[in-house]
Amino acid sequence: TGRKKRRETMLHLDHSWTPNIDRLAEDGVMLTQHISAASVCTPSRAAFLTGRYPVRSGWSFFITNHVPWFLTTAAQRKWHLGLNCESSWDHCHHPLRHGFGHFYGMPFSMMGDCARWELSEKRVALERELSLCLHAVASAALMLAAGKLTRLIRLPWTPVIWSAVAAILLFTATRLLGTLIVHADCFLMRDHSIMEQPMRLPRTTSLLLHEVASFLKRNKQRPFLLLVSFLHVHTPLVTTEHFLGKSLHGLYGDNVEEMDWMVGQILDTLDKEGLTNNTLVYFTSDNGGSLESQHGNHQYGGWNGIYKGGKGMGGWEGGIRVPGIFRWPGVLPAGRVVAEPTSLMDVFPTVVQLGGGQVPQDRVIDGWDLLPLLLGTAQHSDHEFLLHYCETALHAARWHQRDRGRVWKVHYTTPEFQPAGASACYGRGVCPCFGEEVTHHHPPLLFDLSRDPSESHVLTPATEPLFYEVVGRVQQAVEAQQRALRPAPLQLDTPHNTWKPWLQPCCGPFPLCWCHGEDD
Repeated sequence: TGRKKRRETMLHLDHSWTPNIDRLAEDGVMLTQHISAASVCTPSRAAFLTGRYPVRSGWSFFITNHVPWFLTTAAQRKWHLGLNCESSWDHCHHPLRHGFGHFYGMPFSMMGDCARWELSEKRVALERELSLCLHAVASAALMLAAGKLTRLIRLPWTPVIWSAVAAILLFTATRLLGTLIVHADCFLMRDHSIMEQPMRLPRTTSLLLHEVASFLKRNKQRPFLLLVSFLHVHTPLVTTEHFLGKSLHGLYGDNVEEMDWMVGQILDTLDKEGLTNNTLVYFTSDNGGSLESQHGNHQYGGWNGIYKGGKGMGGWEGGIRVPGIFRWPGVLPAGRVVAEPTSLMDVFPTVVQLGGGQVPQDRVIDGWDLLPLLLGTAQHSDHEFLLHYCETALHAARWHQRDRGRVWKVHYTTPEFQPAGASACYGRGVCPCFGEEVTHHHPPLLFDLSRDPSESHVLTPATEPLFYEVVGRVQQAVEAQQRALRPAPLQLDTPHNTWKPWLQPCCGPFPLCWCHGEDD
């Protein structure tokens, strides 16, 4: 009973929906124009960990030796940067092969299919395709059988039997598809070992917090780098029963409030272990909210406030403008707000610099050390231009015109929202990056983000005297970067994303992938 009362007190929320994240911002530095390098998670995370535009490495994740060797490092929860190359055990893209010393979490992405949710990334589309094949094969089997029995068709029984067997297999696959996806994609690893397959989602919050606390206790006497990637604020919005119904904003709000509580638990652990004053804490997101994650009248992918667009929408602010909070008591000025353009790519060189290392000299690093800006010893960001790619297509670019205090945004390509007049690509998972469902703008769309952050008012030569000067200057910067860009093989094209049974991680003899290695 006492434990339950303490739990209820711990879960009490004040009038703020996110009191712990708010506390981080109040005690640290908040970046109000913090930009991800892509509007979807995998390329954004690759850029965050390498300090490079994802297009430079084909959205790849080859980050070996990028993490300073003298840090104890760990990645917790969602990785989503690949796992295997040639076999189910080579783990070529595993965090431990790319600079981290410990990993605990999901190597793949969190999906609605992991909870057999009403929103599906794979299952519904695959079931539809299998169903079409089933109908075709079953119809063929019936026609062949009827023709054989009525002697209208002269053929042996062998093709009739095989077509019937194929129909039975397709029927079975259709019925078992959801279970197969859960076992194939939704599992938990510790380092190179599979601990749960499939994951028991209600346990993940407590397991993550326990793992974080254990890591901090083990390493509090030496330098460490801990990357915690929450599974929250992402479909299927797995929320423990203690937070369900707590928020005025539905299930998404419940999920946000639980994540905020988890942030508070981690901060409390830092306090308890005496680490607060010598630990730099950074809070961010890899992309904006997913507007298409909608079912009926319920919005499950979040919302992006005044910013237009969302996840997967190329260069619109709603997909790439993300939270940016740095807290380091006694070092960074509390309550400082920085409105300069900054990027998730800046975190890598900043951490390397703080660790006493040197960024790699054999490749272009697009990020900059943020410490002078965070400390207030520099007034302006080192980013004069930031380019916004959608896969390999350049959709937009921004120019920080420092002498006039203006931030301009030029859109060369934008997705066509569906249906007409909508604010997202409803009916699709994400908006397309190229093809017939995007619009190429000649001349490009121009916005003044310093006055119009919601990108509501398109500027034209008739309304903006600097139109041609701004568009021309941005175009020069784009051409200069693209001349120096060396294309790399795509890591996330269709062949690389096609399921290959021989690469499937399995904690038992395939396809019997089932284990619960974690203690209850």
